[in-house]
Amino acid sequence: MKAAVVVFPGSNCDADTLHVLGNVVGMNARYAWHADTSLDDVDLVVLPGGFSHGDYLRTGAMAARAPIMSAVREHADGGRPVLGICNGFQILLEAGLLPGAMLLNDSTQFRCEWTHLRVESTDTPCTSAASNGQVLRLPIAHAEGNYVIDPDGLAHLHDQDRVVFRYVSASGNRSPKTNPNGAIDDIAGICNQRRNVVGMMPHPERASEAELGGEDGRAIWESLLAAAGA
Repeated sequence: MKAAVVVFPGSNCDADTLHVLGNVVGMNARYAWHADTSLDDVDLVVLPGGFSHGDYLRTGAMAARAPIMSAVREHADGGRPVLGICNGFQILLEAGLLPGAMLLNDSTQFRCEWTHLRVESTDTPCTSAASNGQVLRLPIAHAEGNYVIDPDGLAHLHDQDRVVFRYVSASGNRSPKTNPNGAIDDIAGICNQRRNVVGMMPHPERASEAELGGEDGRAIWESLLAAAGA
């Protein structure tokens, strides 16, 4: 499986993501620069976490208008998987590849901590090898992860089974205490209508090796491999 990790000025999880893709799960992974205009024949595109363009204007707003995003859109329109992690999720929202927007965390604080996610849908390339209701322990690191969407948009997400992850407790239960940023409906990740574009705030690349404190993030990468038939 060939993968490209898109690097924007200010990305800081690009090397972590490339390492996991190439050295941990065995994909043929490379970088793609924000000024590139083609993604060639890659199977998977990952928009990593960080602070693209310093998060000036709005998180992800400037990166969403980078030359590479036309190629990312073409890749997605072809039905191939795109994964946005943290700032990558914010970029997908700003680019219109996913619905909704991000606000400042309801605590107004930058939150860097371990969280628990419940897999709400396995009908995406990023969750195809997981189980419905499976709880994953993954870290977050963001100041603007408070996902919002209008009532009609939220209804569409529910009706189309497009909420992919929710924040929960270690036992899989939802409560205000387990939501680290105030995101509507405890949403930690969603997908597009075609289901091949997924955005998530937690970082699976930071929890894919035991040395880093956990391997639950491998569920995402192994799902992508399974979806590709690798």
